[in-house]
Amino acid sequence: QMQLMESGGGLVQTGGSMRLSCTTSGRIFGSYAMGWFRQAPGKEREFVAAINYNGGRITYADAVRGRFTISRDNAERRLFLQMNSLKPGDTGVYYCHSHHQFDKIVSGRDLGLGFWGQGTQVTVSS
Repeated sequence: QMQLMESGGGLVQTGGSMRLSCTTSGRIFGSYAMGWFRQAPGKEREFVAAINYNGGRITYADAVRGRFTISRDNAERRLFLQMNSLKPGDTGVYYCHSHHQFDKIVSGRDLGLGFWGQGTQVTVSS
């Protein structure tokens, strides 16, 4: 098992910034690809960003590219999401996810084989 816990969510105004963290325990963090997903009220969960085990591969959803930055600290077993120029459309519950395969996170396939955190609420006011 791998435990993941998100933090850093809250309320921010349009154009503001926020940094999410995901703290992990259990399995070897450095052997997993990691990703961020979000789910807005009444909508399906969507992919936000992914990073491979050593940070050498990173992919963003079109909606956040250029505004969000995903990063990881393997020594601290933590994943981060720096969010800038936030918009009301970024509102939702943000989840971190771990998976052995980077491409599965990006494609959204077989995510049940990975691990999820409980989520943290991000609200962007207009």
